Amino acid sequence: MSRVCQLTGKKVIVGNSVSHSHIKTKRTFKPNLHVKKFWVPELNDFVYLKVSAKAIRTIDKNGVLNCMTEAYKKGFLK
Repeated sequence: MSRVCQLTGKKVIVGNSVSHSHIKTKRTFKPNLHVKKFWVPELNDFVYLKVSAKAIRTIDKNGVLNCMTEAYKKGFLK
């Protein structure tokens, strides 16, 4: 199961964990992903999407179908 948001394309990035003595070790920053069920009135059906917390806020603002079409144009949703 990949850790990639289907609408925004957010994914795991790599950085450093820095200790008090300034020793750096590699770590990963994971996106805040949730599998959610959304009702799409235009399709009259539910859709399951793995989305980040930011994408959920965007869906509340713009609507599910608009966000899905934008993600499809950008290549995040297939």
